[in-house]
Amino acid sequence: MGIFMVVCLLSLFYSFFCIWKLILQRRDQCCYLLGYECYKATEDRKLGVEACVNIILRNRNLGLEEYRYLLKSMVNSGLGGETYGPKNIIAAREESPSLSDAISEMDDVFSSALDKLFAKTGVSPSDIDILVVNVSLFSPAPSLTARIINRYKMREDVKAFNLSGMGCSASIVAIDLVKHLFKTNKNAYAVVVSTESIGPNWYSGKEQPMMLTNCLYRSGGCSMLFTNKAALKDSALLKLKCILRTHLGSSNEAYGCSIQVEDDHGHRGFRLTKHIKAVATQALTINLQTLLPRILPLRELLRYAILTHPLYKTINGNIEAKKVRLNLKTGVDHFGIPPTERAVIDGIGKSLGLSDYDLEPARMALHRFGNTSTGGLWYVLGYMEAKKRLKEGDKILMISFGAGYECNSCVWEVMSNLEDENVWKDCIHSYPTKYTVNLLKEKCSWLNDERLSFVKFDDVKHNLQRQIL
Repeated sequence: MGIFMVVCLLSLFYSFFCIWKLILQRRDQCCYLLGYECYKATEDRKLGVEACVNIILRNRNLGLEEYRYLLKSMVNSGLGGETYGPKNIIAAREESPSLSDAISEMDDVFSSALDKLFAKTGVSPSDIDILVVNVSLFSPAPSLTARIINRYKMREDVKAFNLSGMGCSASIVAIDLVKHLFKTNKNAYAVVVSTESIGPNWYSGKEQPMMLTNCLYRSGGCSMLFTNKAALKDSALLKLKCILRTHLGSSNEAYGCSIQVEDDHGHRGFRLTKHIKAVATQALTINLQTLLPRILPLRELLRYAILTHPLYKTINGNIEAKKVRLNLKTGVDHFGIPPTERAVIDGIGKSLGLSDYDLEPARMALHRFGNTSTGGLWYVLGYMEAKKRLKEGDKILMISFGAGYECNSCVWEVMSNLEDENVWKDCIHSYPTKYTVNLLKEKCSWLNDERLSFVKFDDVKHNLQRQIL
């Protein structure tokens, strides 16, 4: 009997030990966002109507049809007249960018976003244990992470990672990397810097699927500070609840629908093919099929299962199961939709059953700052915070798409009421604006006249310059 008791006690002790170890592991795997800073360029880099027209007219490869396409894309993009462009494009050097242009563009983002981040959080660069930088279209040697380490004189044992080629979704990819690194790095600080190299990658050709990026992408970026220190829980803005990545790169169609290539005349650019809508829909569907059961309450999942069951449809013939959808708002309070272009935002909103209120942050971020690629979600988050929407306990769903083709998502929990006006400070009082149609629509509607097919393009350019400039 004595031996039996000893064995039982040892088994019980071992069980408690395993449970306690699991609790400690889960605690150490927490990922908290302590702060973030979105980059805002200087006023001399604003791309108003006049600047946009000038840039387009400088492209000597354009014909009337290409110009019409660009105009239509700009009018329908959802961008306003206060977005920012790279210095070399403002200076009319888009066809011959230099290495120094590319590095200068990165330095502007790094210095502004990181200086403000360290100042706001009170964390010193020497305290950083992990550094992740994601820039898809520019990967120099030494790496961009090395450039930041040199600038801020970070420690010799800092773990540095440089991500490239992953498109607009790289920000969530970087956060996923940090989350996994936190499993083996206790009580650590991690910094993520997300931006894109726009200036050296301006497309100067006339292939329509490649010209679209010139209409949408603008200068921007963000720096974020994360930790897994449980003691800093009360200082955190957000807590990462879950993160999920979906990659369709094994499909040739998905791999090639968003790709950097050269056109037939040697002009390098980013091509978005006609398959991208179908591929993005497939990636989003697969991603949400796995994510939603994790974040929605059981009652909502049961409701959906019952209403879509064939037996229920048979009994209630007047109800079509295909019209039934999951109510995401039962588990999510706010939606971080990527501010890529107006049609994409509207399409995602329709497929997810979101309201204008839900889509407002993405629409306004696109209008004010444009498509800032991987940094876009953080301008959306900044808008929510500046509008004082984020309350303690709220859940935020972020969705992003990237080359590969990828769809990545994550869910955050708000740790306290957030009210910082951040990068939106000087303009948040003007939003939301109902006037999201590009000003070019009013000034250049005459270009849609089919009779212009018989007009020389030089005459069209002269007429446009007279009206706009």
